[in-house]
Amino acid sequence: MQHRPSAPVVRAMRKNSLTAAALSFLLAFGWSAPAAAQDEEEKKEPRRYRVGLGAQFVPDYPGADSHGMRPLVDVSVSRGSKPFDFEAPDESFGPSLIKEGGLEIGPALNFEGKRDGGDVGADLDEVDFTVEAGAFVQYAFGSKFRVRAEGRRGLGGHDGWTGQVGADFVARDGDDWLFSIGPRVTLSDGRYHRAYFGVTPAESVRTGLPAYRPGGGVQALGATAGFLKQLGSGFGIYSYAKYDRLVGDSADSPVVLVHGSRDQFSGGLALTYTWGGS
Repeated sequence: MQHRPSAPVVRAMRKNSLTAAALSFLLAFGWSAPAAAQDEEEKKEPRRYRVGLGAQFVPDYPGADSHGMRPLVDVSVSRGSKPFDFEAPDESFGPSLIKEGGLEIGPALNFEGKRDGGDVGADLDEVDFTVEAGAFVQYAFGSKFRVRAEGRRGLGGHDGWTGQVGADFVARDGDDWLFSIGPRVTLSDGRYHRAYFGVTPAESVRTGLPAYRPGGGVQALGATAGFLKQLGSGFGIYSYAKYDRLVGDSADSPVVLVHGSRDQFSGGLALTYTWGGS
């Protein structure tokens, strides 16, 4: 749910940035996927919208021990009295193009901000702003349990593959409140790992860090929780918390051990407003 802004903002881009809202509004107001077809009666029902605006704290780059404040934007669309679809706080942007029972398949789009030596505190090579494009597949077992996997290829920047496999338990009372929680496994290939966690011989000479060439595999294990609550008069609150623990080659990186952290925390809080549907 994001687009590319000016250079100073690009570095700050993470998931749920303001550009996410731009793409989300395009989807909500003008674009309709073929597999999102509904029956004629439902199509006649008016749309409802929920927009959340707030702030989130996220690691400055993968493996960082410092955090920055970013915009938190959440946009949801439904029709009539149908509850808004569940979306996990950490999933990539992308509409469902195929819907069959509990199965959904569609594109996944994410952005990773620029990282340079000044961010790390060592003279490491720069990793440019990255557009990550790929696909997701998910399956809902009723209304309380969902599994999802997504894979994305970096276009520019790290140029690697990265993705996530996770599951969510969902408890809700329509749109009045919703709570979700579930485990996450992050996987990345060697190119991604070398971009953020590797140290080339030249970088080793400049920084004093030992040369390090990681391979691909599991990058992190963690969990994500989200909470939504309506407060009345259309207003509500939206919040999330996420924790990842770097493992394997990413955890053993000199960049992480000397300048970063294996523990990756993020979280956010937003005010929401709901309208339409009548």
